[in-house]
Amino acid sequence: MPNSPRPELAAAVDLGSNSFHLMIARVQGDRLSVVDRVKERVLLAAGLDEQGNLSAEAEDRAIQALLRLGQRLREMPLDSVRAVGTNTLRRARNSEGFLARASEALGHTIEVVSGREEARLIYLGVAHSVADPVADTRRVVIDIGGGSTELVVGEGQTPMAAESMFMGCVSHSLRFFPDGVIDDLRFEAAFIAARLEMEPHKKLFRSLGWDRALGSSGTILAVDQVLRSQGWSHGIDEKGVKRLRRAMVEVGHTDRLAAQLGVPADRAQVFPGGVAILDGVMRSLRLNALEATSGSIREGVLVDLLGRYSPHDAREATVSDLARRWGIDTLQAARVERTVRVLLEGTFGRWVPHDAELAWLLQRAARLHELGLSVAHSGYHRHGGYLLANADLPGFSRQHQLVLAALVRSHRRRLRPEYFADLPPSLRKLLPRYAALLRLAVRLHRGRSDRPLPGLRASVPKARKPTLRLAFPPGWLAEHPLTAADLAREQGYMSEAGMVLELEA
Repeated sequence: MPNSPRPELAAAVDLGSNSFHLMIARVQGDRLSVVDRVKERVLLAAGLDEQGNLSAEAEDRAIQALLRLGQRLREMPLDSVRAVGTNTLRRARNSEGFLARASEALGHTIEVVSGREEARLIYLGVAHSVADPVADTRRVVIDIGGGSTELVVGEGQTPMAAESMFMGCVSHSLRFFPDGVIDDLRFEAAFIAARLEMEPHKKLFRSLGWDRALGSSGTILAVDQVLRSQGWSHGIDEKGVKRLRRAMVEVGHTDRLAAQLGVPADRAQVFPGGVAILDGVMRSLRLNALEATSGSIREGVLVDLLGRYSPHDAREATVSDLARRWGIDTLQAARVERTVRVLLEGTFGRWVPHDAELAWLLQRAARLHELGLSVAHSGYHRHGGYLLANADLPGFSRQHQLVLAALVRSHRRRLRPEYFADLPPSLRKLLPRYAALLRLAVRLHRGRSDRPLPGLRASVPKARKPTLRLAFPPGWLAEHPLTAADLAREQGYMSEAGMVLELEA
């Protein structure tokens, strides 16, 4: 992407646990001018059953909403749109099949992001939307979503600490106010549950401190609206939240919140759970006041997407940080990456498809393939794969993180199908071919020499079986018997995986 022209229009789709949102913005330097917003209330979190599966009804609601959003995106280039799924899609056990249908309905791939990645994107969105007189102002950002609550402390555009907690306005309301009845006992139980969820995190966040407290999300905007309209406060503060809590108990049911308190009608059903979470988080952090902001994960997704067209791609920073922290031999990584690019150029469109993202991930896997050496040389490919699959990788979706981990894990020894088992079926079939290119590049640089490989060419001859041909200058393999033996061994591994490697010298 850094070599591609930055789009004039960019779009973000947020598949939240309560609603789906689409935002389209015009890119003007560092500014985003919103040209369109669409909201579809889906209540995806309410469709999770006790086994953690999405119900057919919830899936159908989501697909219909995505078909409508997809119509608005039909004319936009694929690389100018990013769609992210959050808590409910992280939790749903049957999300794989749904995501395939959902991506087809939207017309764009949907990435599921981790909780901490969601928090990072929310922070980016809020930071982009607020103006601070001092550039290094430290902020705490609270976002109460439908299925999770994100908490971030950061300075400027950089998060310092981020957490995602398993409580949201939909899930909390279903748990404590399932029939819509609001009373003191239920509200206290919901409040205590929120305090308990905050317990492991409050000490760290309090110790970091902040100059400004900001709130993002529909719940916080709705609370701010109600407190102002009722004249209870000029924003969100501790006294106002307590007054709102008492008033909700007096009203007694979610069906009457809109008429009697001015709660937005489409939010009344999930409002009590959201208020209980807000109360619990503010008390845990000892917050007296909170500013409601319009910034959200959608703005963050756009900021992050546009960063991929510049040297400031968050993923590049993550890869560089991993290489530095784990002491990777960057010269060797660069040799392998250069050869991976040569192999890609010779096989694009035949051995592997013209997929810029997968090609990018393969090259980053080349940079990180020796990550596991800092753990132990024995089985270091497995150690590296484990670290990449389980670490927090800012900028990476969960699927791209698993792709990176699978490529690193499979770059040596046998090419086992189980290395790709956590990926969608299409990638399970395709990724071994990318892994083969990385494996070959690693073998060709086993000597760790700076001497370039002369005249290496990769091609894909027409054949019934998937066949990859490597051509070397005459006599080169004979002059490098160890490399020739390595490549012969690789022919056997690739054959076990249903691929053919031909060597021409």
